[in-house]
Amino acid sequence: MCWNPRSSIKAEENKQGCDPFAQTQRSKLQHRRARINQQINKEMRMRAGAENLFRATSNHKVKETVALELSYVNSNLQLLKEELEELNSSVDVYQNDSESISVPMIPLGLKETKELDLLVPLKDFISEHYGEEGVLFEKEIKDFMELRQAMRTPSRNEAGLELLTEYYNQLHFLDSRFFPPTKPLGVFFHWYDSLTGVPSHQRALAFEKGSVLFNLGALHTQLGARQDRATLPGLAQAIDAFQRAAGAFNYLKENFSNAPSLDMSSPSLNMLVRLMVAQVQECVFEKMTLLRAQNDFLARLQLAQEAAKVEDVYSLVHQTMTQPHVKDYVPFSWTTMVHVKSEHFKALSHYFAAIALCDCPVPSESELPEQEKAFMQFHVTTPEGPSLRVLLQDPEERRKLGKAHLKKAIMKHEEAMRIHGLCKILRKMDILQEVLSFAHKRSLSKYSEIDHEEDFFETGDAPDIHPKTHQKPEIKPPNFSQVKVTDLFHRLGPLSVFSAKNKWYPARRVHLRRGENGFGFTLRGDSPVLIAGVIPGGCAAAAGLKEGDYIVSVNDKDCRWAKHAEVVQLLKSTGDEGVDIGVITLHGSQAPRAVDKKVAGMSSGMLKSNKENSRKSLMNSKSPSTLLVWSKKSKRSKKSTYSGVPFTAVGDNEAMY
Repeated sequence: MCWNPRSSIKAEENKQGCDPFAQTQRSKLQHRRARINQQINKEMRMRAGAENLFRATSNHKVKETVALELSYVNSNLQLLKEELEELNSSVDVYQNDSESISVPMIPLGLKETKELDLLVPLKDFISEHYGEEGVLFEKEIKDFMELRQAMRTPSRNEAGLELLTEYYNQLHFLDSRFFPPTKPLGVFFHWYDSLTGVPSHQRALAFEKGSVLFNLGALHTQLGARQDRATLPGLAQAIDAFQRAAGAFNYLKENFSNAPSLDMSSPSLNMLVRLMVAQVQECVFEKMTLLRAQNDFLARLQLAQEAAKVEDVYSLVHQTMTQPHVKDYVPFSWTTMVHVKSEHFKALSHYFAAIALCDCPVPSESELPEQEKAFMQFHVTTPEGPSLRVLLQDPEERRKLGKAHLKKAIMKHEEAMRIHGLCKILRKMDILQEVLSFAHKRSLSKYSEIDHEEDFFETGDAPDIHPKTHQKPEIKPPNFSQVKVTDLFHRLGPLSVFSAKNKWYPARRVHLRRGENGFGFTLRGDSPVLIAGVIPGGCAAAAGLKEGDYIVSVNDKDCRWAKHAEVVQLLKSTGDEGVDIGVITLHGSQAPRAVDKKVAGMSSGMLKSNKENSRKSLMNSKSPSTLLVWSKKSKRSKKSTYSGVPFTAVGDNEAMY
């Protein structure tokens, strides 16, 4: 990634995070969640110790005592998990505080993590692997640790999202710099499950990356839930936030495997993606209610189909939440709310169908074909009775079918209210109860209005409405390139060479004096400059320089990031006393073989700056480098950086010195 001064200033502001102990409802919630997580962790350690003692002892009295202790610990764990579930169900804290009445959305709380001290491990790795004094990089290490500390409490706004993304991008650099494929760094990353509070830890940096991505998605859900959905701008922001949340969870599901915690398991992420899509669909329905003309027949049919689509996606979420491996850890209030919404929107679909039939005027001859076409695709099964043309033109037939739809709407409203009443946590949510009660009374009022005393027909069963949407939800994957960052450890050198996967021989210091024909070597590339060829019998060969060496310093001036022209200028400016050149050679690199001038002529373009050595390539690449696995044995290329750079012979008038 390239450095951007403006984004750097923003990053400095974002690094402060927010105070987790500030006296706000949301931060109190996070603080209580962190406290419960710590208690759960303590009880689980006690349980593990008791279970080990129970298995190890043969003393009957000791077994009885330990069994009693285990019962007590399990009881405490159950109470703590119930308390955590109630916190996770506190969706009203994250809702918007406007006076408009909207159905509450389901946001996620952030995953908690322990503090992490990387000072000693990274200093040791720098000394051992890079051959540098680790103490010289204390500032960079402390900057990274400060960024991580701030990331634990991101503010609930765009700055919080940028902070999480910035930290995630830095993790890519950290992975390349300090996590070799064959040897673990020895650092454990501790995170608590968002839904259960159970602690997990792994050495793999992928666990840290995945947890940050989960929090990125969770923060988007909180931003979506707080929008004022009574306005079009608020709805647009809510749709965008839930789509981005779905994208973050979907990215996790597709790129991570064998997650150590339940909240990031594939079934859980699949459920969360579907939940976010359903909440987007709900916002699309609300958007249509604001945009559509209320007295238009076709607009009301569309509203009915949109409501049926919302019911359809929430039914799918409910099925996912009640699967055997998911229902045990998803909060009961979530499952209940999703079920309530499914019934509520099914009721609304029938209500709007009835309104279209009963309140809209009979179509004229010119309007009839369009309305007939729309009505043909409206019901899942064709309604009993006369043909569609007759039905649309006969006010009495329209009233009969409308009455059947209202009857079904009232039944579904009552079912939604019954399910809502079964959940103690949802009963406390006044807004949800108010919305359900209002919709139920509205349908009852309409039914009384169209019900005639002289009706002798039995109200039939209205067919279900075909679900259809005019704005399909989009799952938006995270765009990490939006937040530009610079590698905190760029002083170690370009990642193409100075990475954890590469090994090199100790740096050599070579003293050169210019001969009659120059130094006797050819150079290629940038950052760092490569010795592409050494003339047999020349000064460079005599001093011990080899093809494939990288120049890291000239007269004690660091040249790891130097451009080709800069190194050439430093060499040319040397006098009779000669020049000291610092070089390194990668393990496994073979001296490039010279090729004839014909090939050199064909490949002369290769002598230009080698863009592969730019540090920008890591974050801007669209290759599967972002594909992450939980296992420490991630697949990495065994080729050295040098072996991937083709050697090209240099002509008489090219980069020979």
